[in-house]
Amino acid sequence: MKRCISSSRQTTTAFLAAVVVAVTGSVFAQSVDDVLRADARRLELAQASQERINDVVEGTRSLADQYRSINKEIDGLRVYNRLMTAQVQGQEATLEQIALSMDQVDVINRQIFPLMERMIDGIEQSIALDVPFLLEERNGRVAQLKEIMERSDVSVAEKFRKVMEAYQIEMDFGSTAEWYTHAIDLGGDIGVREYNMLRIGRIGLYFQSDDTSITGMWDPETKEFVVLDNEHRNEVRKGLRMARQLIAPELLLLPVPAAQAGEAS
Repeated sequence: MKRCISSSRQTTTAFLAAVVVAVTGSVFAQSVDDVLRADARRLELAQASQERINDVVEGTRSLADQYRSINKEIDGLRVYNRLMTAQVQGQEATLEQIALSMDQVDVINRQIFPLMERMIDGIEQSIALDVPFLLEERNGRVAQLKEIMERSDVSVAEKFRKVMEAYQIEMDFGSTAEWYTHAIDLGGDIGVREYNMLRIGRIGLYFQSDDTSITGMWDPETKEFVVLDNEHRNEVRKGLRMARQLIAPELLLLPVPAAQAGEAS
């Protein structure tokens, strides 16, 4: 009987130990899970904190970049404003000069129009007293100048340019030689005929027929074209060829009209 009781006690003790172990293992397992969950939570919080820190850092960097960019833009605007200020001051000075010039335009116009009229009259008188070459062209140029002077759609500058251009053309006639054709009435049996004309500056004006049978020149004393002797035929012919650039320039032996009273010898 005692053995049965002892065996029963041993069995009960073993059962209680197993229960204690089971309970203890369960409690330990729960503690480990709690620790792991707490660690995981701390990691989550640390990550969230790091992300907030990163956001703050990035925001700070962005603000710093914006600040530097704005400073650069401000420096550029300062330079631009300084340049624009200088340019505006220069334009204001120019406007003042323009305003002053505009105030003087009327005065200049009142002075320049009579001057141009006198210049045109001078050209017209020069043509009338000059050797009669290219009269139609030269008189037409004077007529055109007079017409331009009366036109309101032509500026004063353009009118003055045209007058000066005509003066330059007339001046160039004195230092050039040219060839052209012109009809001359020699009267008598010869009558009107087309001739090759040779102008040498304003010194002499000569003519010759195509067959070289008639050669002559302008006589300033009689104010007429006169026929020359055949001895001058070859020289005039050579001068015509030179003026047409058919041969190289050479010395010409031609009769020259005597200087008129009041002219330089």
